[in-house]
Amino acid sequence: MNNSLRNEYLKAMGVQQWVARDAVAALDSRAWTELEKQVSGCTLCGLQESRTRTVFGVGNHDADWLVIGEAPGADEDRQGEPFVGRAGQLLTEMLFAIGLQRDDVFICNILKCRPPGNRNPSTEEVSHCHPYLQRQIELIRPRLILAVGGVAANSLLDMNEKVGSLRGKVHNYGVQEIPLVVTYHPAYLLRSPQEKRKAWDDLQFARSVCANGNAG
Repeated sequence: MNNSLRNEYLKAMGVQQWVARDAVAALDSRAWTELEKQVSGCTLCGLQESRTRTVFGVGNHDADWLVIGEAPGADEDRQGEPFVGRAGQLLTEMLFAIGLQRDDVFICNILKCRPPGNRNPSTEEVSHCHPYLQRQIELIRPRLILAVGGVAANSLLDMNEKVGSLRGKVHNYGVQEIPLVVTYHPAYLLRSPQEKRKAWDDLQFARSVCANGNAG
């Protein structure tokens, strides 16, 4: 019996097949490469007319933490990397304060292209970009999503609430019911440094949730 036919029989009987770790890694690597290629060539919403580069995301593909922001800004658009500049430096410092390096997590945005003038993403733009973000989530399989800022939080949770009313709680994302914690965007914290203490509390809460599950 050839391997293909054998695999079909096993699948029909509900028998889980063993796959070598290296083979899984290779499949994941190809999936990431293909996804990034799709994002870089995307023209669905028209933002390709004004973007310099797409901003796919950076970090550990096997991360426990997935950090999701709103959309690229001017610095991100130039460099092709999310959360650079002053806001990115603050995010790095926030993560370091709870024992995480930037490379320990995966960082991306709701949108992969910069909206002109750094305006908020439109509903249509979010809708077009969502399949790319969803595929990233499926590939990473994070233990925790940290949504930074109201736009990211409300887009992920399909809500329309202030960050203040969303933080301090464990939300669940998608059919996977991934624990999701909301905090303030670093750019907001630069404008409102008095809120940094709340963001510190949010990060400690997120660390507890990641360690203990939805019990927080």
